Amino acid sequence: MEYIESYHLTGLVIGLCTFFIIGIFHPLVIKGEYYFGVKCWWVFLLFSIGGVMLALTVRNVILSSLCGVFAFSALWGIGELFSQRKRVEKGWFPKREKKPRAEKNRD
Repeated sequence: MEYIESYHLTGLVIGLCTFFIIGIFHPLVIKGEYYFGVKCWWVFLLFSIGGVMLALTVRNVILSSLCGVFAFSALWGIGELFSQRKRVEKGWFPKREKKPRAEKNRD
């Protein structure tokens, strides 16, 4: 961390990590809606609350900032879940077909 601070790279590191965090949440939202629908929104809320708590307790500026970015990306994911559902309804993304349950053979 001293290297980053001594060469004034803090902003670049935070920016790069923010890019990756947002990049991770994009497929999480798509896959979450595909497999679970919007009922997994509370998981994103728990991630967000955890990120806020970490951001408030971590002393390092870079790590605290990244926890905040993580928290608000998770919060953004909640809204995107519901938007993703609308995109699926419009046919822009595939809808998961439920497989019929196989009946047990009762001979």
